[in-house]
Amino acid sequence: MTEESSQQPLPNMHRLVTVIAQLREHCPWTAQLTHESLTPYLIEEAQEVAEEIGAGITGEPLRKELGDILLQVVLHAAIAAERDQFDLDGVAEAITAKLIRRNPHVFEPDGTLNPKPATVEEIDAAWNRIKAEEKAELD
Repeated sequence: MTEESSQQPLPNMHRLVTVIAQLREHCPWTAQLTHESLTPYLIEEAQEVAEEIGAGITGEPLRKELGDILLQVVLHAAIAAERDQFDLDGVAEAITAKLIRRNPHVFEPDGTLNPKPATVEEIDAAWNRIKAEEKAELD
């Protein structure tokens, strides 16, 4: 373990965020990207990951394809941060809250770990019920 990785969690993630920020500032092509212009790339990268998995390709090839999706997430978060909307940590916060909400068989509402026995069918039903409740609250 390097000194940097022992002092900072996810050092490669931090490096990626830094590189994206530098590209947004110093690369005209990257600087002109928007949520809208990135959308086709996001779809393309998601399709490539699905194709790799469908073909049974995992390991290093899948790791690289997932990196392409991660690039899309970090770019979208950087654009949103520039607009004072949200940042990458806010994206992580939102998905963490959703996972806690939608897995009541594992977590208490406050995020405390409290696993309870549940079948896959019960888990799936609860996920879909909670998702529908969340959607109804937004409508």
